[in-house]
Amino acid sequence: KVLFDRGIVSTREPFQKLVNQGMIQGEDGGKMSKSRGNVVNPDAVVAEYGADSLRLYEMFMGPLEASKPWNMDGVNGVHGFLSRVWRMIVDERADEMKLNDVVCDKPLGEEQARVLHKTIKAVTEDIANLDFNTAIARMMEFTNFFTKQEFKPRKAMEKLVLLLSPYAPHIAEELWSVLGHDQTLAYEPWPSFDEALTQDATVEIPVQVNGKVRGRVRIPADISPAELVARA
Repeated sequence: KVLFDRGIVSTREPFQKLVNQGMIQGEDGGKMSKSRGNVVNPDAVVAEYGADSLRLYEMFMGPLEASKPWNMDGVNGVHGFLSRVWRMIVDERADEMKLNDVVCDKPLGEEQARVLHKTIKAVTEDIANLDFNTAIARMMEFTNFFTKQEFKPRKAMEKLVLLLSPYAPHIAEELWSVLGHDQTLAYEPWPSFDEALTQDATVEIPVQVNGKVRGRVRIPADISPAELVARA
């Protein structure tokens, strides 16, 4: 407001919305306090799991405005997720930090492209809505899918690292470097998505007879109602 009064900025009110984040409770569900003996020292968590895991867990616990109890098992869970991302991109068997051989410059397959663009869209929209926990869940789904792929296109891995960087900035910078970049990712543009690739090409429809499922048919997503009935 001082800068506005001085004529340096053109916006009178810099904030558009007030968000009150929920209280982090002790593992017993009660309010954290020294008298209860349930206070969690973040330094101890960082020492054991790293700052990225602490940061990620705080955002993954639940909706931003909801109160939620602390759970060390949850910290271990998100630490495991970051470890899976690391192993997907980095060759842990090498004596020095080296890109995993399955990360290559091959073009994305159709299913890979759809998973990538769906993830970018979901994470982008979740961030805009301050739904950080669901954005992280989307990246977990992405990692689960690509971990099972025979090869990992470098393009997809780079996009994941950029999506992950606001949540786990330290590991993201390391991975960005391993992927062959000399400069920080801090000034890279946010990934964009192709709306057409966020739609499924086919969908599975259950066929019911007298209220009971008798079979399933996989059909093009843009099929007409008449053709759908004929397939059924």
